[in-house]
Amino acid sequence: MINNEKPNFIYIKNIFESISNEYDFMNDLMTFKNHSKWKKEIVDIAVDSSPKKILDIATGTGDIAIKLSKIKGSIIEAVDVSENMIRIANNKIDNQNINNINFKICEAENLLFDDNHFDIISIGYGVRNFTDLDKGLSESYRVLKKNGKLIILETSIPENPIIKLLYSLFTTIYVPLIAFIFSRKTNAYLYLLDSTKKFPPKNKFLKILYKKGFKKVQTRKKLHGASTIYIASK
Repeated sequence: MINNEKPNFIYIKNIFESISNEYDFMNDLMTFKNHSKWKKEIVDIAVDSSPKKILDIATGTGDIAIKLSKIKGSIIEAVDVSENMIRIANNKIDNQNINNINFKICEAENLLFDDNHFDIISIGYGVRNFTDLDKGLSESYRVLKKNGKLIILETSIPENPIIKLLYSLFTTIYVPLIAFIFSRKTNAYLYLLDSTKKFPPKNKFLKILYKKGFKKVQTRKKLHGASTIYIASK
């Protein structure tokens, strides 16, 4: 279900539509290819639960969904608001002969699934782009089974002062430069950087997860805190 009446939604959707073709390449450049390793860690966490029904929210070009599809006996529902991203994701699974992933156009704030449906929900670099964080997390909680796990990989700002300074230089110089050279869509990547700055810091986001009803929330710091994995149970 897509709500085209929200200006912020349309703006965010258009950004991801515009960068879909270079999205995977730019992720490699911006994380020095570390994102693939961190996404694999999501699968390692998920597999411990022997999940059968998995939801990947903000799936983008399907990286995490494809990795999750290797879990034996699993069925993956993968959703995103960008038609271009979903098109690329579908091309990937066609080329790899993967038949246990269903890609859908759907908002995180209006999930098209029954209550208590999924064993695992994964969200990779998507939570900070929810147009309504409170509603998006409520929807994830609603469709997650009791004792199911929500696994979030998201950008974060390092707490160590020296690392934080290096991170600031990285985001203000390196990212805009490579965006200009390889994408020419500098404004889109500046938005993504700005969304990181506006996203709640780790301790505050932990409180939000607990407030939404999640429990046993754990965190794993990546690249000295430039990204964080959150693991929460229902």
